[in-house]
Amino acid sequence: MDGLTIHEAAETTGWSPRMLRYLESVGLIEPPRNGAGYRIYGAGELQRLRTLRELLDRHGLGPSDVAFAKRLHDETELEDAVARWLEEKAHKPEDVGSSDWLDYEQRKHQKLLAA
Repeated sequence: MDGLTIHEAAETTGWSPRMLRYLESVGLIEPPRNGAGYRIYGAGELQRLRTLRELLDRHGLGPSDVAFAKRLHDETELEDAVARWLEEKAHKPEDVGSSDWLDYEQRKHQKLLAA
């Protein structure tokens, strides 16, 4: 199988081997493995890495931003939940007085942090 090892690919692309492993773990690249189980980076994988870097630079993103966008693309339930949250406005619970709303929210956050 022709291609570069992870260290050769890192040197060629400017990504670190650790970042290449991260990009694979979040599904942004899928380098095949040779018979011994080593990742092999061919022309297709190198192109994906180049175009990913261009995408990140052009839009001021980090790899985790694109990884999250991929999750949104792949997981419709997550996409729907995020869309609902973005559209939803803050509203005071009916059983909480206006003057108590701040305290109510602070207690909820403290309980969440304690858990």
